[in-house]
Amino acid sequence: MLKIENLHAEIDGKQILNGLTLEVGAGEVHAIMGPNGAGKSTLAYVLGGRPGYEVTEGSVTFNGEDMLELEPHERAAAGLFLGFQYPVEIPGVSNVQFLREALNSQRKARGEEPLSGGEFLKLAKEKAGLLKLDMEMLKRNVNVGFSGGEKKRAEMVQMGILDPKLAILDETDSGLDIDALRTVGEGINAIMRQPDKAVLLITHYQRLLDYVQPDKVHILAKGQIVKTGGPELALELEREGYEAVA
Repeated sequence: MLKIENLHAEIDGKQILNGLTLEVGAGEVHAIMGPNGAGKSTLAYVLGGRPGYEVTEGSVTFNGEDMLELEPHERAAAGLFLGFQYPVEIPGVSNVQFLREALNSQRKARGEEPLSGGEFLKLAKEKAGLLKLDMEMLKRNVNVGFSGGEKKRAEMVQMGILDPKLAILDETDSGLDIDALRTVGEGINAIMRQPDKAVLLITHYQRLLDYVQPDKVHILAKGQIVKTGGPELALELEREGYEAVA
């Protein structure tokens, strides 16, 4: 589903990714772990198409299509979802309004009919229930006044509503307490553990992987994948640290 070959990328003239190669198949969950400054968030931003990140070499294909040739909104319409480490606030725009516009924009790009207000609210209520998020929260402005855990749960509801093929989740566990961590992990499983979907989960810690069992764990260091293993690799990292394992 996702194939990255020899990817080099820089920002402001500084090289961050240095020949990263990775392949994620349909139905798989892959975790990427690594120390600060390794290039984890840069990888997420490059895949999402964030401005300012320049690919200088290599290729990225998504379901056989050249992802690097697509604009960010085209990548989203093709089925890519990027979850942020720090979800942004959008004052003056309600979650319901934002999510309905986003979903119908993607449906239009795919040649599908838009959802009516009633159809959308039914879908939103269903997905909010998976994440134990009160529907009243979705009537509030996007992330304004939300706690860290509420922001992450709201973002997972967004993922459920948009129903992507590939989710790239950048430190989704950041700022979550124990209960929220379990809820978010269960939500990821319910939404994305499907034979035609895939997840690239970027995290510092093993704790989220207790709930979202990855098929593979990759260690990213100095802009490259330096080691790959199963879930046991994350436990080894927790015990020994990056220097000992990588």
